[in-house]
Amino acid sequence: MHLKKLILANFKNYTHAELDFSEKMNCFAGNNGSGKTNLLDAIYYLSFTKSYFNLVDQQNIKLGEDFFRIEGHFSLDSEHIDLLECVQEKGHRKILKLNKKEYDRLADHIGLIPLVMISPADSNLVYSGSEDRRKYVDSVISQFDKVYLEDLINYQKILFHRNKLLKQFAESRSFDRAAIEIWDEQLAPLGSRIFQKRQEFIKLFHPVFTKHFKGISGGKEEVGITYESALEHDDFSELLNKSMEHDRFATYTTQGIHKDDFLFHMNQMPLKKFGSQGQQKSFMIAIKLAQFDYTRDIKGFKPLLLLDDVFDKLDDQRVENLLMLVSEDHFGQIFITDTSAARLQHAIEKTHSAYAIFSINSGNTETLTMQ
Repeated sequence: MHLKKLILANFKNYTHAELDFSEKMNCFAGNNGSGKTNLLDAIYYLSFTKSYFNLVDQQNIKLGEDFFRIEGHFSLDSEHIDLLECVQEKGHRKILKLNKKEYDRLADHIGLIPLVMISPADSNLVYSGSEDRRKYVDSVISQFDKVYLEDLINYQKILFHRNKLLKQFAESRSFDRAAIEIWDEQLAPLGSRIFQKRQEFIKLFHPVFTKHFKGISGGKEEVGITYESALEHDDFSELLNKSMEHDRFATYTTQGIHKDDFLFHMNQMPLKKFGSQGQQKSFMIAIKLAQFDYTRDIKGFKPLLLLDDVFDKLDDQRVENLLMLVSEDHFGQIFITDTSAARLQHAIEKTHSAYAIFSINSGNTETLTMQ
């Protein structure tokens, strides 16, 4: 699978753009703010029907215009070219069409164009709290596991009702344990299944992640991801029972899979405190490359790989290692942004891959090289 052509109208800072791509590496070079990342975001839209950066669709319409349109021509197999169109008009719902046929539900499209995005925004996984890391893991699993997604949705609904009841008891200065246990009976099996799926995911994901980190860093550091959950030591029903009094006074559910975390460490120390910026970025890239493998194994073909601002914070050796790694046949079509066309070309030429380099300047595009 690869994206042959991208056409934009009134998307972010682009009035019009039309680009034909290489089947392997595609590089967008330009100053900060020129619109390089917006091209990656347009491609992301065609996969996930939303922006990676701004979830308010109408704010992605070019200033002064009434709509945006993103058109992608995809080769999903060796014989057919599929047309994918995403249109957002002010005051109207978003429309997504595949070969001129509109989707009834945008969710039905997710998974058709698998894609992995690596962006500076991923640093939130290191610096933010456990909720962001849980959301990331849950999004990777649920993208291809509808049962897991349904369990997550139902868990959150029941958790909401349980917490609401705890607050009502506090306000009325009363307590009905049996009423809480009605919600516990529904929460426990859902939470137990989610916990088990997360455990299985990390078991598969971890060795692939460490392999990719070693490929980027040259094996200089020892890294790991640890899944931390109270369910490792207690049955969920027992856990809820033990924390009942604590929950009563806290007025919310203090134990459960909604409190789990995924701890990042390097050389057996917390990555957030002891990792350099380059090491942290290498860590996040390795996580996303492991996500690439996970997605490819499920779909049976290679996802698109988007690398935004990939050179920043990495030394020359790590950059070269990364580009050599993603240029292998293991990976498919790749899109990269950087501020220097010369630096991109020098680094890409060492991989001996087919490539195209585009100059981006204030929403205007120019093809510099196509090899």
